[in-house]
Amino acid sequence: MTVDGLTGCVVVTGMPGAGKSTVSTLAARMLLRAARVKGDDVNEMILAGRVPFNAEPADEAARQDDLCNRNMCSLANNFIDFGFTVFIDTVVADRAELDSLLGLLAPRPARLVVLAPGIDVCRRRNATREQVSERWEFDGYERLEAQMRRDVAEFGWWFDTAALTPQDTAARLVTEAERLPVLT
Repeated sequence: MTVDGLTGCVVVTGMPGAGKSTVSTLAARMLLRAARVKGDDVNEMILAGRVPFNAEPADEAARQDDLCNRNMCSLANNFIDFGFTVFIDTVVADRAELDSLLGLLAPRPARLVVLAPGIDVCRRRNATREQVSERWEFDGYERLEAQMRRDVAEFGWWFDTAALTPQDTAARLVTEAERLPVLT
């Protein structure tokens, strides 16, 4: 399946284990010209001194999260400016982070999709990931889901994917995302 028509950037977010990486990769492969910018990959470019987003010291974790967002958006902007649709794969926890991403992507069109298969599905997927390096030590699912529902859900598509395969999720994302409102 090759689809055309979706332009700009689609920020694909959700809790750890929601399927962001799998779905954004599959979705990008359905388009004629598309790229995926994965927050985890950008973070892993820091080879010494990296502090994960939920670790201590908290101020340095926040600073590095901001750096990651800036780098992801710079990459996305470059791809968009050269005619590629971009899927950014990252956790957008709150409105401030969403606003920051949108500001860094402006004036390019951006849309938001929250993959939301539910807490139990995310926990199970995260715990059973084949590669240990892909698993997150994370116990804040309830808090993160509540925060995302409160702060970012109204700005995009809260997409319940619990009953869908990754391929079906990606196909729906590609065909329905272009109808989502462009965020500014």
